[in-house]
Order: sequence, then C-alpha cells, then structure tokens
Amino acid sequence: MASKQEPVYQIFSFQDCKTTPDPIFETPAQCLTPTSAPIVIDNGSFQTRAGWAAPAAEFDSPRLLFKSVTARCRGAARSETQIGNDIPNLEPLRWLLKSQFDRNVVVNFEIQELMFDYVFTHLGIGSEDSVAHPIVLTEAPCNPLHCRQMMSELLFECYHVPYVSYGVDSLYSFYNNSSLQPPHTGLVLSSGYHCSHILPVIDGRFDAVNCKRVNVAGSQSASYLQRLLQLKYPGHLAAITLSRVEELLHEHSYTAVDYQEELEKWRSPEFYEREVHRMQLPFSGKVPGGCVSVEERQERRAQQLRRLQEINARRREEKLLQDQERLDRLLGVQELLEDGLLDQFHKKLVELNMDSAEELQSYINKLQLAVEQGRQRLLHSDGVEGKTEVSELEPPMDEGDAVALIDPDFPEDTLPEKPANVVQPVFNMAEYHQLFVGTERLRCPEIMFQPSPTGEDQMGLMETLQYVLARYTPEQQEALVSNVFLTGGNMQYPGMKQRVERELLAMRPFQSHFKVTMASRPALDAWYGARDWALQHPPGGEGGAAEGWISRQEYEEKGGEYLSEHRASNVFVPMKITKPVPARPTEPSVTTPTSTAASAAVAMVTSALTSPCSTVAANVTLVSS
Repeated sequence: MASKQEPVYQIFSFQDCKTTPDPIFETPAQCLTPTSAPIVIDNGSFQTRAGWAAPAAEFDSPRLLFKSVTARCRGAARSETQIGNDIPNLEPLRWLLKSQFDRNVVVNFEIQELMFDYVFTHLGIGSEDSVAHPIVLTEAPCNPLHCRQMMSELLFECYHVPYVSYGVDSLYSFYNNSSLQPPHTGLVLSSGYHCSHILPVIDGRFDAVNCKRVNVAGSQSASYLQRLLQLKYPGHLAAITLSRVEELLHEHSYTAVDYQEELEKWRSPEFYEREVHRMQLPFSGKVPGGCVSVEERQERRAQQLRRLQEINARRREEKLLQDQERLDRLLGVQELLEDGLLDQFHKKLVELNMDSAEELQSYINKLQLAVEQGRQRLLHSDGVEGKTEVSELEPPMDEGDAVALIDPDFPEDTLPEKPANVVQPVFNMAEYHQLFVGTERLRCPEIMFQPSPTGEDQMGLMETLQYVLARYTPEQQEALVSNVFLTGGNMQYPGMKQRVERELLAMRPFQSHFKVTMASRPALDAWYGARDWALQHPPGGEGGAAEGWISRQEYEEKGGEYLSEHRASNVFVPMKITKPVPARPTEPSVTTPTSTAASAAVAMVTSALTSPCSTVAANVTLVSS
C-alpha cells in the first residue's frame, strides 16, 4: 500500500528591506551643454522618482527613487529632517512620518520644498540661488488651481526655474505605451497609493469632465490586510507592521478572476495546504517558562548567592571607608580643642551642627565602635553571612539593599519535581511565529472592485467605469473600450488584466469588441513617459515657451494657476473671480427723503461727486426743498 504523500508547505520569510541613503551625484556635462537638460520629477504619493531628460543611455532610468515621507522630531532643526531613503526603517518612526499629500493632492508645501531640496541636492545641483534647469512635474488629475498656484510659486519664486511643465502621471504612461497612431482614444484605469482614477481620452485630449476618482487604492488594501491579520493573530500585533503588510501585498497577493469561485476553491483542505503562504516572523529560540532540571536550578541559585555575597562585601567596604573618613574628620576637630584654638573649634562645631564638645565626643565613640565592628565583619566575611546588628549611625536598609535577602527567581515554595518518565509537550516556537496567509491574499485586492468590506460607501472600479461609459454615445464607447489601459503601482497584482477583461465581457453588449493592455512598467512608466515628452518637446528660447511649458514671464503675467496644455496635461479652466467694488463713503443727508423722486435725486447726487462744487450744492438744495 502506497504511503500518503505529505503536503508541501510554502514557508516564506519577511525580507524587511532597509533602505540605504542615496548618493549625491555630480551634474553630468551632457545636462549642461549646449542647453540645460530638463529635470523630470514624478511626484507620487507613495514614491518619488527623479532624473534627467537627456538622450544619453546612462539617463534611461530615474536616478532617485525614494518614498515620499519625511521624519523630523518636534523642535528639531530643519537640517535634521530625514527624507526618503535617509530613513533606514520606517516602523520606529511611523508616528513621526509626514507627507506632502492629502490623498493624491499636494497640500503641505513646506514638506514639498524639503522634497525638492533633497532631489536637487542629490542630482548634483549646487547653486544656492537658482536651479537653471526646466522642470517636468506630474500632478493629480483635475488638480485644484490653488495647489498648482502654490507649486508654481514655489518653483519660480524659491528656485527661480526658467520653465515648468505639468502633466498627469497616468496620461504620460498611456502615451508612453501606446502603439496606435495619433490622435489617441482610450480609457485609462490608474490605481496608485491613495486613490484610483478612470480617465477617458478622446482624440488625444483628456476629457476632464467625465473622469472619475475612486477613493480605494493601495493604502486602503494595506490597512485592510493589517486589520485582518491582527484580528487573526492577536499575539503578534506588534510584529504585523505596515511595512510587512505592504510586502505581503506586493509579493504574495493576487486578483481573483472570479471572486466567488476562487473562494470556493479555498474551502478544500488540500487546496488550502497547497496555496496558503506561511510567513515566518523572526523569533528567539528561548522558550519562556521552559523546564529546568534540578541540577541547573541549584547551580543558578549558588551563582546568585555568590553574586549577592560579593555585592554585600563591597557595600561593607564602602561603608567602612565612609565611617573611617568621618571619624578622621571629627578627630581633627577634637585636636583643635586640645590645641586651644577655641574660635576655630566652635566654628567647626557649627558646621557639624553640634552644640558642645560632649556631643562631639559621643559621636566619635559611636563611630569608633562602628569602624571596629566593620573591620570584624570584613575579617569574617569568608564564613556564612549572618544577621548583623546595625549601628545607631547606620541608616536603615532600603528596598535596594534588601536584594540580598530576596531571591525573585527562586521562591521558597518551589513546585514539586515531575518524574523523569513524564513526556513534556514539545512547543514549536517557529510554527507559533508563523502567519498563515490564505484567503487574505485575494480578499485585499478585491476591495478595488468591492469597497464595501472596508466601510467605503462608493462604487468599485469597474462599476465606476460603466458609469463613465454611459455618458458617451455608442460609437464613442466602442472607441474607448477598444483601448483600455491599466497603469499604476496598484495594478501589478497577478490576474488584474484577466479580471478587467471578465468584467468588461459581462458589461458590454453581446459580440462587442474590447481590448485591455497593461503598462510594461506600471509603477515607472509615468516617469519614462514624462522624460520622452520632454525630449520631444524642448522648452522654447527667447521667442517664448513652447507648447506645454510655462515660462517665468507667463507666470508673472497670467498667474500661478496658469497651465499650458499639452496632450498629457490637465485641462486649464481659468477661474474668473469678480472683485467686489469698494463701497464709497456716503455724504450725510440733510433731510431724509420720503418720495421716489427724492430717492432718485439723492442717487444722482452721490454719482455726480466729480462735478463742480456749485452744481452739487444746487442739487442738494433741490433735494432738501
């Protein structure tokens, strides 16, 4: 009879990667001549990517990649702020971490300035007064005008950059991966760290009116997974950190093509044992409260007794030295009396807080007795320590001194010894410190399609996509679904493309066609797309800025909220704010008018303040009459 095959367990260890500080690069010569090369910054809410837009092969990837967080203790100087990769481990400083983002919109520009300082310094820009390079910066879809105004003010006024260009990160990724001939039409599904977006592109232009945002993305999935595991393993609350949870999401989670069918598979014990990921937490091999033999216990007790005897002997020596020094000092005072120096003697008595020579002599006798007893105890310290009498001058023993009489590790009432033939249960410490991650692998990415388990009262990603499609004509819907593009770091789960295709198949009419493509590098294609755009559209010279670039002159003339549109940018909708007309001071009226004709005359008088004084006086006389 064949033996039953043992299941193969999948045991993984947490990497707990620690970052290393970024080096400070030298500014390449190719980026300075013949013109200053643009700096491309993908300002993401989870990670910031920065590099040069230069045609050389060495600039094909971003030079800086770091998390968009800062840590500074309260009251610390600005120079002591830790940024990005300068923080080797985020967990001890989690309560100090701050970001410049509120969801995906930059609102804290003090931290944003620290981020820019970090980027420019590590790229090798050492000039203190200005950054003489154009800046390509990503921003959120439908970025508020106030946030763009503050960002432009920071770049132009603080860093004195010559040109700035703003673009949407997911649109840069869309055009970087598009193989179609322009004008492009498609539907971009982007999911980052704080929120997800559905961005329709019609004839190469972003349709901002019909785009939608879903407030469910990577951070919500990580928080949900952390809550699930902490409820499942309450004994490991401190070990289930947010960094480890993010590692679980990125390395061990997947998207189910059919969620209910996949959950049914996990009901099978064989499927569970085969697919569950056992995450090994770090642990110590020492078992708390383990079994200790009688010999080990007696040896430990003897060691502790010897240690306490040494402590007591050392304390007696210190006490004897102190008493001897005090006795010598008092004998010196007594010699002053014997030598007849009464003034000095009485002065020393006052310092010692004594009234007479008799009191001094009594104190000397007691100290001599205490010193003699201390020497006797030191001579007999090799024997068994007994209870010694405390002299009148010796202070009472406090709780710290009582350690010699208390043995907390070995109480007097010890437990009875178990017979040797009793088998002790084996406690597997390694298995106790394992996290069994089963259905959590697919439940957390599922909240993008069903946000209700997290408490979010909103539609899922595909339901929102259906709502966006319903706002277009059938011909436009066909064009949009024929180029559905997935991008963003939260779209990297295995099975995401197949899940979107299945949802579109159920959503679209019978025998309709659609195509879903995934970005080649979902987390980095935004930077690559921005770099390619900067290489194809260099900023203008003296004649003015090219399309998509904002010059310093345009910033001063049109305001900080101005946006020069291009194919990957937001739509600029200028906001006209009507300034209230300042109220003019009214002249005191002579008589309160009662009729309509009188009111009209008063209005005529107040509007004709620029006329000669004689005419105004005549009108006032007419009104009063």
